[in-house]
Amino acid sequence: MPLDSEDGPDLAVVEKASILVVDDLPEKLLVFKTVLEELGQELVLVRSGTDALREILQRDFAVILLDVNMPGIDGFETATLIRQHRRCAHTPIIFITSYADEIQAARGYSLGAVDYILSPVVPEILRSKVSVFVSLFLMQRQVRRQADARAEMMAAQAARRVAEENDRRSAFLADASRALGSSLDIEIAMEQLAALLVPRLAPLAVVMASDPELGAGRLRTAIQCPGEARPRLVAASEAALPSDVRATLREAVEGRRRVRLAPQPLAALAAAFAAGPVAPPPLRTGEAVPLLRGERALGAVLVTEAAEGPDPDPGLVDELAARAAAAFENARLYRGLQSAQEELQRASRRKDEFLAMMSHELRNPLAPIHTAVEVIRRVAAPHPKVSWALDIAERQLRQLTRLIEELLDVARISQGKVVLKRETVDLCTVIAHSVETVQPFIDSRRQRLAVTLPRHPVWLAGDAARLTQVICNLLHNAAKYSPEETDIALACSVAPEGIMVYVRDQGIGIDAALLPRIFDLFEQGERGLDRVQGGLGVGLTLARRLTEMHGGRIEAFSEGHNLGSEFRLQLPATAGPAEPGPEPAAASSGSRPQALRVLVVDDNHDAAAGLATVLELEGHSVRTAADGKAALAALAAHRPEVVLLDIGLPVIDGYEVARRMRKTPEGRGLLLIALTGYGQREDRQSAFDAGFDHHFVKPADAQALLACIRQWAIKGAGRSNSNGAASATA
Repeated sequence: MPLDSEDGPDLAVVEKASILVVDDLPEKLLVFKTVLEELGQELVLVRSGTDALREILQRDFAVILLDVNMPGIDGFETATLIRQHRRCAHTPIIFITSYADEIQAARGYSLGAVDYILSPVVPEILRSKVSVFVSLFLMQRQVRRQADARAEMMAAQAARRVAEENDRRSAFLADASRALGSSLDIEIAMEQLAALLVPRLAPLAVVMASDPELGAGRLRTAIQCPGEARPRLVAASEAALPSDVRATLREAVEGRRRVRLAPQPLAALAAAFAAGPVAPPPLRTGEAVPLLRGERALGAVLVTEAAEGPDPDPGLVDELAARAAAAFENARLYRGLQSAQEELQRASRRKDEFLAMMSHELRNPLAPIHTAVEVIRRVAAPHPKVSWALDIAERQLRQLTRLIEELLDVARISQGKVVLKRETVDLCTVIAHSVETVQPFIDSRRQRLAVTLPRHPVWLAGDAARLTQVICNLLHNAAKYSPEETDIALACSVAPEGIMVYVRDQGIGIDAALLPRIFDLFEQGERGLDRVQGGLGVGLTLARRLTEMHGGRIEAFSEGHNLGSEFRLQLPATAGPAEPGPEPAAASSGSRPQALRVLVVDDNHDAAAGLATVLELEGHSVRTAADGKAALAALAAHRPEVVLLDIGLPVIDGYEVARRMRKTPEGRGLLLIALTGYGQREDRQSAFDAGFDHHFVKPADAQALLACIRQWAIKGAGRSNSNGAASATA
């Protein structure tokens, strides 16, 4: 409000202070104008930090009301820039925000804020706070203009002394906040606090951290000895303190209160930290002040009093202790966050290592089983029971392989290791392939699948293999959770919002409580002890993540338990591909290729023997080796044309064996196939970098493996290797 003046009413009318209000919302500016216009001062209302900086270059302000959350330059950044200008380096700033926590408030005070008010504001309180700074501002201006009058000059001098002291106090606390908030390292925070105390408030100060999360027993001491130009900072442990001083600090921490230190231990304390022959400062007494953050005591600070001179300002010490406690708490939280992040990183590494090892360990035993089934199918006499048993074994092997691949796929997608091979594909063709894949499982449960597809192609840009995986998972899920001899429906249509695929079943349905979490990893409905449905709870998670990678979404619907369920898959459509040119003539398969010399390298005897038997039944001449050294010896002695090489070999791993083979004359032209339990993308790349031609993941399809060898032999890729030998005959 305007101040009275002995110079007459005109001065009282003319003399006004400027108040800067910064907020990006017009309605809030109107509220501030309505609340503050009763003060009769000049209100400058701006809507951005940039406009505020422009205004402070043109005039002085009694107080600045600054919104925290603004677009562009927020309140904290604006305050930082304001403090960089000399004319407003100490202008009172009141932060106003609708949300605040202790960290945010500490940041505001670190920028020299005089107050931190929550919105919506109480008009009377806001006017009262602002009027104080307006009054002080006008008083300073009035005192300067009436300096010629003695009485007013004395008042001006008193006001200046008060203002200067307040300014010094505010500047000191602002500097303290900036210094303490400059780092989240507890060591730096302790050093900054000790340097702020000495010599400004005391000739000797001790800072102790007591919280276990900060490293209990840490000490920083600052001391200003007579004749020394600058105080010295000393790092020490709690054991370096005299026992009485140590007990006083501990009492302040445990009691959460100020504790006065008797004069007797002060001499020993000063002598302990004085430098050599330099005389320690004479001390009268000292006081331990706890550093409290709520109910938590993070440490304590010992502030001494010089034998001669003024006592430390208790209020200033308390203010400094509060800001130091906030800095200590930030350091503690940061340490906890760092520890948590390190633990998460260790856990993630352990998980990746476990998944890779699990992939290898589970795939290795599946490989000899798979080849053994293939051998039995080739050599056994035709018999219905044998065919039935082999069909069961193959189905269960496929199920185990699918579960392993689903689990690993989820891990790869979570880590961003899956890259889609996008091309323009017909979703009708994808659905047809998916149905062909899942049909045997549906038939085994005597279920009926009805498929409804558009008459024309449905084009989209995507990875055909991954889209097939999504449709297969939905169909497999519908069949698995539906009773035998029930109906399943799959329909595809094109709508304005994109391509829609529906999978409906008459199964057990989804409970309302489970429905929002049905796509979460490892999430499954309640099951009996028989667990007739099986599965790991990753299929739907994989389907959703692959769908989202294609820019689509997937939703689940169900009326409840035993009322069936419906999954709706939406994908973005695209234009069809360009008209294809004439297809090249297919290469004639010709007669069966000549038998080849093949080397199988695997430390798993069963896997090597089973694969060798399958190759021998194809007519090839096969040798086996159990480790890398034996493989290199067999390469030189027998000169194979094809090498099937396991990666996880003892002594010398498969990558190194492959590199050494490629460096020999015998190994330059041979067909080198990696046959391994390591199947992630980086494993494939490592295999190709080492010189492998193909990478098969165990358990490999025997027919696919034989076809790969046949194709290579037909193309004559192995006929011209450096040993000059022709392919071996059967």
